[in-house]
Amino acid sequence: MMAPVKALAGWHGRGLLLVVVVLATASSADKPNIVLLFADDLGYGDLGCYGHPTSRSPNLDQMSMEGMRFTQFYSASPVCSPSRAALLTGRYQIRSGIWPGVFGSESAGGLPHNETTIAEGLKEVGYATAIVGKWHLGVGTNNTYLPTNQGFDHYLGIPFSHDMCPCMICFYPNQSCFDHCRTGEAGCPLFQDDKIVQQPADLTTLTQRYTDASTAFIQQNSASKTPFFLYMAYQHTHHPQFASKKFRNSTTRATMGDSLFELDDSVGQIFEALKASGVADNTMVFFTADNGPSLTRQVRGGNQGLLKCGKGTTYEGGQREPAIAWMPGKIPAGQITHELAGTVDVLPTVFTLTGAKIPADRVIDGVDMSPILFQDKGQSKRTHYFYYPKNPSPKVGLYAIRDNTYKAHFYTEGSHCGKPYRDQDCWGSTGQAKQTPPILFNLLIDPSEQYPIKAHSMEYNQTMDALQQVADEFQKTAVFGESEIGKGSGKQYSPCCSPGCKPFPACCKCNNIAFMPATSPKWNALSSVMTLP
Repeated sequence: MMAPVKALAGWHGRGLLLVVVVLATASSADKPNIVLLFADDLGYGDLGCYGHPTSRSPNLDQMSMEGMRFTQFYSASPVCSPSRAALLTGRYQIRSGIWPGVFGSESAGGLPHNETTIAEGLKEVGYATAIVGKWHLGVGTNNTYLPTNQGFDHYLGIPFSHDMCPCMICFYPNQSCFDHCRTGEAGCPLFQDDKIVQQPADLTTLTQRYTDASTAFIQQNSASKTPFFLYMAYQHTHHPQFASKKFRNSTTRATMGDSLFELDDSVGQIFEALKASGVADNTMVFFTADNGPSLTRQVRGGNQGLLKCGKGTTYEGGQREPAIAWMPGKIPAGQITHELAGTVDVLPTVFTLTGAKIPADRVIDGVDMSPILFQDKGQSKRTHYFYYPKNPSPKVGLYAIRDNTYKAHFYTEGSHCGKPYRDQDCWGSTGQAKQTPPILFNLLIDPSEQYPIKAHSMEYNQTMDALQQVADEFQKTAVFGESEIGKGSGKQYSPCCSPGCKPFPACCKCNNIAFMPATSPKWNALSSVMTLP
């Protein structure tokens, strides 16, 4: 096998980010390639194949028809940073210290270097690795927490949510954004590896830039028969929604629909690149999202379908996500699975498929999903899923637990919502409430969590005794790592393309999108593909 390509020529594509996991094998290689596609703030009910009547998601719908659609797949957290940490490490976020809440644009901390990411594990077995899109696991002093220090050879993207910096233009050519962004901070930086090449990032060209970078990475490594891992982490459909000229006013679902349609188009281009590069027949694609919809944005915030509440809550709408797996010839087309699975299961699944070594010196919360994916009516190795809130605390611990049928809430809390939303349980003003006794639902017949099982009934007592025992055993090993988010923040950690400039942050402006180090041959092979005007 050829050595992995260590770097890409000029990440100057006009791309977009989606979160899907793809496992592919180049025709003459013996290792499957991996592409992980991950959407942002996408609700269980947002895709056409999950029942939305006006969303335009033809490529994801086609992926569902040709692959396997999950109905009980979970993110590890109802908010961004911790869900991404769990995805990449196979461990609940509390173990790696990604609590409470999320990283900001000026945070000091980040994903600890002693955590093993999917990228780091795959590099050990000869993979080229790249992330395109939203990182949201810290920047830190001297860019110490960027993906290029976490196992990724390449990075093109904004390292946090694009509402964490001033946003002026969201729609081509110069239409303003519909939701508020932060002010008083530097513009959103677009990183190419460890250098800022555009600040503020141009949202009207960002999606295609991301997509071009991703397809070029696929093409280069397929041509060299190098196994690769591509993590495509879309900014879409997080607020404020944005779209290029092609997609503005392209749907009847307004800004949310336009944003989702642009994301879906990017997915289609990635599939086209896999097919054109000759690796589609040996590719597994897995698509999912980081957390539920932001209901506080109302019609611009996404849709959780029949589930209760949304982003920021441990109700089903906050963490149950659309998920689709695709691998022609290996995953039968048109399959729907009701087996229990989640984002923490991605790492062990990928490592099993690729021969990478699962770390033995730490707790890995994920399980291998191969029986679900590749066996006829295969059953999940997962028996329970554990829910942590957006701001977990060692004093409180778990908020909820579920098995294949039942879910028990030990604590509940609202978030990211308010009037005129009708369910006050979801409102941000509804604070933490300890449920004594715990609230119990049968999710197979009541996925909307509307009809709790009567406390102290025979069904309740038998079920709660079993769930409580599992929860107690789990929490004995659920050790909270030192909080990285609790390390504070400051202007000195704010990414700026002109460090030390004045007046800060207004002076943090640059547009070096055609940047390419002349002395570094690693940037040469794809410069013509990646460079934009």
